[in-house]
Amino acid sequence: MPQAGRKTPFSGKAKKQQLQSKKQNKTLLLSTTSGESGQDVMSVNYQPSRGGRNCNRYALKFFRESDAELKMKKEDALKALNPVAETELEVDPHVYFPEDLAFPKRPPWDFSMSPAQLDAQEHKYFTEYINSLQATEYWKQMSYFELNLETWRQLWRVLEMCDILLLIVDVRFAGMMFPPSLYKHVMEQQKDMILVLNKVDLVPAAAVVAWKKYLTETCPGLRVVYFTSCPGYNLSGATSDKAGLLVRRRRGRQRMCAEGATRLLEACGELVGARVDLGSWEKKIREETDVEFDYDDQAEVGETILQEADTSYYKHEKYKNGVLTIGCVGQPNVGKSSLMNAIMGRKVVSVSKTPGHTKHFQTIFLTPQVRLCDCPGLVFPSLVPRPVQILMGAYPIAQLREPYTTIRYLGERLDLPSLLRMEHPEHDDTWSPRDICDGWAKKKGYLTAKAARLDTYRAANSLLRMALDGKICLWLRPPGYAANKGSFETADELKYVKWVQALTSQSAQPGRGPAASESSGDTDTQTDADDSDSSGVEDIAVANKFAALGHH
Repeated sequence: MPQAGRKTPFSGKAKKQQLQSKKQNKTLLLSTTSGESGQDVMSVNYQPSRGGRNCNRYALKFFRESDAELKMKKEDALKALNPVAETELEVDPHVYFPEDLAFPKRPPWDFSMSPAQLDAQEHKYFTEYINSLQATEYWKQMSYFELNLETWRQLWRVLEMCDILLLIVDVRFAGMMFPPSLYKHVMEQQKDMILVLNKVDLVPAAAVVAWKKYLTETCPGLRVVYFTSCPGYNLSGATSDKAGLLVRRRRGRQRMCAEGATRLLEACGELVGARVDLGSWEKKIREETDVEFDYDDQAEVGETILQEADTSYYKHEKYKNGVLTIGCVGQPNVGKSSLMNAIMGRKVVSVSKTPGHTKHFQTIFLTPQVRLCDCPGLVFPSLVPRPVQILMGAYPIAQLREPYTTIRYLGERLDLPSLLRMEHPEHDDTWSPRDICDGWAKKKGYLTAKAARLDTYRAANSLLRMALDGKICLWLRPPGYAANKGSFETADELKYVKWVQALTSQSAQPGRGPAASESSGDTDTQTDADDSDSSGVEDIAVANKFAALGHH
């Protein structure tokens, strides 16, 4: 008689329960009861193992919300929205990143330690770091942040290797993506830091100018560069609809984003001086300005060196062998991979909207003298509200257990019914987060499969994805923006907005003086007549857009 028992009848209901149990076991990779919270740690981008490799070594890990919290938030979704004043959209990075809430740094080591000893020391340090956070007053206010030691090790490696650190942030949420503790750490290491305000085509020009002014004043020595991987010549059709929703339709064949790449080259050139020859980078920009590439083509992995994370020793030598090493750090979904592809002029890094898509430390040689080190997306410890983190793309929308709190945050700061041109599902005058989702589900025809009820969750996910992509555009302001809005809207620096976005151009880059070399701009894709008038920039033929590159 065989050892295995006879198979018993297995109902469809039992099979469904079995699959749900397997899914739960895969999601909850790690459970902890340390500290007072007793919260579970969940992996939000689990992938099945392939070929005996642990594909979840670099999985994003966050604390899981309790069922009581979820129940309370779902009940709150039925309450009416309370619109906030414009001044409530002003954010101060130091409020969300207190000085005593620093990110984990690599513990001290020496060459007498073996790799196993160093590994054990780092595990011990990280555990003590998490426990120390749980003992602070911030613990209950803290939002999602990275709990995977392997991902932090990748950051440590990039910080050790780089000569210049690029911190890439989404300009819409710049104040909530810029950890001052990272800036302070880089300055203490006697290294340089460049802040890249990415996706500048999504917000008004005055807001970008204001963010640059605020950050450069509060962080001495910080360089600010504006960038967009969607300049006008890489888009087709209108940039907004009649209701004000932003639209960005990428062309199939695209060109290198030479404006932003030029700004980055200038900033690096000022920092390295004659110690590194950046002529090859400058030549690359000129040569690939009008060369088109297919954005959907597969990445040219021959240009990329994947390096497994390790705990080996690395002694930094600035500009070693005449090579400039630029480290790229930023939160998930901030556009690091898209920026690299835009700088290269072709696709060399895979791009995805899923947070944590880039899992490995990657080294890409831009030219023989310039290499980029891409760190996986990393969420720093902060007091940033969770709804904002979801809108920033730090947490996968598909795995969000309760979307209504984020819809409330969005609906209290934007007039969603007018933007979406939808009617109240119950013909009422008062909107709640649930009403917003039901109204959108009704308009789009989102119905559940069995009962044909309004699919509220699908509608909520759709709205959050539109916000993440910038179609529904919420952008936050620096402190004092409302009081000084007039001065920002008439600033000379607005001339750089149209140039970087490449909707218009000028025969030469404006303001080639020292002050202008640090300035740049962004754009308002809503194409408001008021905004275009305030910029004072005259439309000039696109054919002259890159004339400035010939002066280098």
